Amino acid sequence: MRRLSLSGRLALLFAACTAVVSLFAGVLFSRASEAHFVELDQQLLDSKLIALRSALQDLNQAADFPRHQARLQDELSHQPDLALRLSGADGQTWFDSTPALPATLPMTPGLHSLNQDGNAYRVYRAPLQPGQADSAQLTLLLDITHHQHFLQRMQHLIWLTVGLSALATALLGAWAARSGLRPLRRMSAVAAGVSASSLTQRLPQEQMPAELAELASSFNAMLGRLEESFQRLSAFSADIAHELRTPLSNLLTHTQVTLTRPRPIEDYREALHSNLEELQWMAQLVNDMLYLAKADHGLLVPKREALELAEETDMLLEFYAPLAEDAQIELAREGQARFVGDRSMLRRALSNLLDNALRFTSAGGSVKVRINHSARHLRLSVENTGVGIAKEVLPRLFDRFYRADPARREGSSEHAGLGLAITQSIIRAHGGQIHCESEAGRTRFVIELPRQE
Repeated sequence: MRRLSLSGRLALLFAACTAVVSLFAGVLFSRASEAHFVELDQQLLDSKLIALRSALQDLNQAADFPRHQARLQDELSHQPDLALRLSGADGQTWFDSTPALPATLPMTPGLHSLNQDGNAYRVYRAPLQPGQADSAQLTLLLDITHHQHFLQRMQHLIWLTVGLSALATALLGAWAARSGLRPLRRMSAVAAGVSASSLTQRLPQEQMPAELAELASSFNAMLGRLEESFQRLSAFSADIAHELRTPLSNLLTHTQVTLTRPRPIEDYREALHSNLEELQWMAQLVNDMLYLAKADHGLLVPKREALELAEETDMLLEFYAPLAEDAQIELAREGQARFVGDRSMLRRALSNLLDNALRFTSAGGSVKVRINHSARHLRLSVENTGVGIAKEVLPRLFDRFYRADPARREGSSEHAGLGLAITQSIIRAHGGQIHCESEAGRTRFVIELPRQE
């Protein structure tokens, strides 16, 4: 079963609201009209009662009625739709102005309503002589059939108005809803046209209603993220091809040259050793890519071990000490802190930072690791002297296969440009963040980890 559209729902809602409001207003108007007619009838009957009492003021018994009859008939002739029944205190009828009067009428004083043979009456009963227990009783009947016909016609008109207004509101509501939802259809059209090759489309936020401006902003932001992700994915694929092309070409060329003619056993052994180096580098590259894929899918779950960061850092500095001594670079560490995390993962992250720092520090420079903590965060920084990093390069340092040195864009058996990306994945897996700060003559990679009690 097809679901009702949003425009249809709004149109039906508008129609229902209009019908309810119209019906409520019609009922109030009908009740007010009916109350108004009752009030008018009461006033008319009160005035007639005063005139009849004046005409019959000295009537005390049935025998006296004939001499008052002419005056009574004259008074009743002024109101053709008014009838009168005069009865004694004992209930005996003295006079009926119309032979067709109902035999049974209300006996209690006051105003009453009566329906008889398709006619409607307002019945008003009152004593002829107020205050006298044996006073004759006057029963006035006012024909209000025309009032009832008017009220019935008005009720029919109300129902017709309710139906027509609901229908008109439904049509106008559908048109208004369709016009108001035009930005959503435009958004749907843009979403339908989105593909990997057409992510540049954006919704015009300035043309959107206030209620949809935030949604349009979020939609444009989503398209921007998708475009950036696709660009990175395309660049990633291209970088993989570049990285693997050179070692594969080396392997093919070296193998083909080796097989061009018979050679001594030592030459074949040397060729195999050379190919082994290239294969080991390719295997490491594939392992690093799998490691990053795990991190992207949240599969990189660190162990929880109590670590002394000062001891872990000193072990790495001791490992790199011979390389630093050959390059005439000073290694140092300041501060200490405890942290619960994965030892091997944190060693790998810190090792990547130290390796980068040593490679880009000139002779006579220094590499310093600082550890400090606050009430909420633990901060570890690796700082080295040397040529700074340009500001436009800083945002891309942690991209995969990105290397700031244009001369090292092709595949290499040393560094593939994945070290910083792996480091960032490790730090994020521990709930922390890493960023780079660089100024003239000094570069600093800062790791911020959540403080643990």
